[in-house]
Amino acid sequence: MFMVPKNDIRAVLDKMILSASGWRGIFAENGDEESTKDQITDAYRIISGAAAYVFAEYLKDSKSCNNPLIFLGADTRPTGKVIIEAMIPVLISFGCEARYAGVVAAPEIMAWVRKKNLCREPARAAGFIYISASHNPIGHNGIKFGLTDGGVLASDEAVKLIARFHAFLDNDDCVTKIEKLFAAADPHAVSQVYACVDSVKSEAFKAYYDFCGEVVWGGRQALSAAMKSGLAENPLGIVCDFNGSARTVSIDRDFLSSLGFKFESINSEPGQIAHRIVPEGESLEPCCYLLEEVRKRYVQTEAGSTSFVLGYTPDCDGDRGNLVIWDDAAGKARALEAQEVFALACVAELSHLVWTGELPVTGSGEKVKAALAVNDPTSMRIDRIAGAFGVSVFRAEVGEANVVSLARNLREEGYIVRILGEGSAGGNITHPSAVRDPINTVIAIAKMLTVRFSNNALSENKTGGLFKIWRELSGQSEKYKDDFSLADIIASLPPFVTTPAYNKDAVMRIKTQDHAALKDRYQQIFLKEWEKQKNELSRRFGFCRWEAIAYNGVTETRNLRQFGKAGKGGLKILFFDKNGRETAYMWMRGSATEPVFRIMADAEGNDQCVERFLLDWQRCMIMEADCI
Repeated sequence: MFMVPKNDIRAVLDKMILSASGWRGIFAENGDEESTKDQITDAYRIISGAAAYVFAEYLKDSKSCNNPLIFLGADTRPTGKVIIEAMIPVLISFGCEARYAGVVAAPEIMAWVRKKNLCREPARAAGFIYISASHNPIGHNGIKFGLTDGGVLASDEAVKLIARFHAFLDNDDCVTKIEKLFAAADPHAVSQVYACVDSVKSEAFKAYYDFCGEVVWGGRQALSAAMKSGLAENPLGIVCDFNGSARTVSIDRDFLSSLGFKFESINSEPGQIAHRIVPEGESLEPCCYLLEEVRKRYVQTEAGSTSFVLGYTPDCDGDRGNLVIWDDAAGKARALEAQEVFALACVAELSHLVWTGELPVTGSGEKVKAALAVNDPTSMRIDRIAGAFGVSVFRAEVGEANVVSLARNLREEGYIVRILGEGSAGGNITHPSAVRDPINTVIAIAKMLTVRFSNNALSENKTGGLFKIWRELSGQSEKYKDDFSLADIIASLPPFVTTPAYNKDAVMRIKTQDHAALKDRYQQIFLKEWEKQKNELSRRFGFCRWEAIAYNGVTETRNLRQFGKAGKGGLKILFFDKNGRETAYMWMRGSATEPVFRIMADAEGNDQCVERFLLDWQRCMIMEADCI
């Protein structure tokens, strides 16, 4: 038994961040967030066991099941195995059946559990526990929970689980209870869980492979045939910097190769984490170098180097991956901004719906309710894209669980919601998946490049290729050419300048713990600033009025009168021109996964001065509010 003082548990818990996106902390035993050590403290062992216990209890209560079946997996962080080792004995002692797949990507474990639910492997297939801290540094780790719908727990259920967790750890006997569960586990039952890891991993792999095909084609085999035919005429190569992530042992190479893509990768061994985990900024440079190296190598062998135009780098759990492209104008590879990646995916998937006939062409007279569900700091570029397709845009607070819940609500109201996501983080979620997935992002863009048929028998709607559909609907028909490139697709996006979420200028450290109070103080400062500068803002930027909007969970509150009502959620100041058109915004929110306060700005056009002014103005007002 671990004789862990209750105060040690409380000290660790106070440093953790618990949210719908996961329960995260620095699990590494030495407390170093960049640690590569594989051990955790005894306090974290108790917390890991307690998390498993509370989730199992939650499932028994909510599913009315005495022996729920719980699926487990982890990314490649060094501490993942030890956390799992603390959970499995607790689950078994508590009467659960545990299935452990070892290292799996987040979308993989979710597809696996979803399939089990659809197969009705009895109703005991109740949920999953996934060990990952997503994009946080390597010494961090975390715990994600989900049911059998293919995504993490909805925000309202996550709040209930967090409350249960706190209540359990407040009990005087919480440590003793977990220690007894550790000791009571049947050693044979525990060893059997580990003995089945390989077969369980194979099962998860196949479930994910099959599900990916269902997602990317949307059940439309004509589209699959059109892409494969396009690839035969115009081969396409993709590179990947796996960065030692869970995707190193997932479906990427097999799935993409089976479709006809050329594929090359680096850092392909699980746990071979070669650089910063978050797939932003400098973390994308190795993938750029790989793309350039592969193109050079293929030129030397005369083997079609120009087909390699796209690459991606996933985070550690593999549920997001941002892109690099070959830039013909610059003669080198470059990274795309997260907002660009999401915008490209939206253009592709909305064009997909038009190509298949699921979404009528704008102006045809036929009406179908369709929508995009995004998070609050997603660029208004998405609104312009959606407008071209006659599609509505709905926003939720930051957090994948919030966006997924919003999309589900919209579907219940009769909307088609094929694509959703967090533009500020890049990547996308494509229905029926309920989690971001770089495979879906890569295939979305590949469809734009390869499905080029015009009035071809393979096309169900005789509308031409996906890019031609977008050019026509966005009023750019005269710019379309049959031999278009990826650069042409990117150039066709509505112009916006948006602060990258992981730019150092987008992050603040503040002293105020009460974010509602901070926003109330900010309101008073903003109102004075607006009165002082409104004439100049109108002259320079065309801002004639503003509106405050709050985002809490799936709820958007327009015309907010008291900024503090936004609480810990997102707060946006939206600016309008003289015609009442939304043209720019400033945004703020405290992170739910890191101890930072995030800010950003978004402005229509190519003038970076507008975004820079808004961001600097925002920072100054928040700093002043933080000092009052």
